[in-house]
Amino acid sequence: MKRAKGLVLKMPASVIPMAAIPALAIPALLFAGTMRAADAPVVVTSIKPIHSLVAAIMQGVGEPELIVDGSASPHTYSLKPSNARALQDAKVIFWVGPGLEAFLEKPLQALGSDASIAALDDAPGLVKLPFREGGAFEAHDDDAPEHDSASPEHDSASGHHEAEAAHAEADHDHGHDDHGAFDTHLWLDPMNAKAMAAMITTTLAAADPANALTYQGNAKALDDRLDALDTEIKGIVAPVKDKPFIVFHDAYQYFEHRYGIRVSGSITVSPETIPGAERVSEIHRKVGELGATCVFAEPQFEPRLIDVVIEGTRAKSGVLDPEAATLKAGPDLYFTLMRGIARSMRDCLSGA
Repeated sequence: MKRAKGLVLKMPASVIPMAAIPALAIPALLFAGTMRAADAPVVVTSIKPIHSLVAAIMQGVGEPELIVDGSASPHTYSLKPSNARALQDAKVIFWVGPGLEAFLEKPLQALGSDASIAALDDAPGLVKLPFREGGAFEAHDDDAPEHDSASPEHDSASGHHEAEAAHAEADHDHGHDDHGAFDTHLWLDPMNAKAMAAMITTTLAAADPANALTYQGNAKALDDRLDALDTEIKGIVAPVKDKPFIVFHDAYQYFEHRYGIRVSGSITVSPETIPGAERVSEIHRKVGELGATCVFAEPQFEPRLIDVVIEGTRAKSGVLDPEAATLKAGPDLYFTLMRGIARSMRDCLSGA
């Protein structure tokens, strides 16, 4: 200890030299640290945005494992042997649900029988938006909750029929008939992220009561950050929210609904379904008719389609990353993801 003007100042434990610790105490300290790590439950998460929310709530206790890592997409993912082992060892498993991670449905039944499995699309308080038809879907927004964007009428019969066929095909691919026809990109609204975080906290606290207070404290801090993020994004997109644009696939409805922006259509209804020439031609026409200023690609999928759609128009191309394919997993990923989408929209739509 050091003395200064009558005050006793204690050195932080992190800077106490090892020589000051009795030799017999060192093994005990190391053993205690090992026990704390061993006490953390094995938690497995499906995709990066969910992993980020869980990691934020588990800070100080442990780190969740991630299945769909790197640039992989849940739309096209195949389970690896290491993923199967993680599911088998898990005490808690978080996923969005069968509408998004269809590849997990059977493995969870076979391998996750000893775990608490939380499908976050069941979280209380979620806003769920119905699927829209692919391509130019402006005329089909009547059933969706109100938002600030305008909706020009869809005037092409051939495009309408092709969109209906693609929509039906996507329903079949994703099992929407069995699991409810709602858009599963739920995390793209920070208020939905708050609802999912509440379910994550409750699930972790039930599975690991010894660390319940830590989970609850982290969840409160996460809630505050999500509120601040929501306010920040409103400011970022405010100058461009009335400018129409086209996306690669219809993944942004929750972002659109929350912030009143104008997504005018998607190139494909489902990223694993390659759009036909008629669909691409229909979107190309819509880019011209609507004065769409940007067409956005996604990192995992075919960028050449974007070049075809904007050819001969004044539209520019940009990139959006709704599933965080290019981001490093961790507790801050969700915030980087959402800010990245907002800034990419602002920059492309403003001509920056």
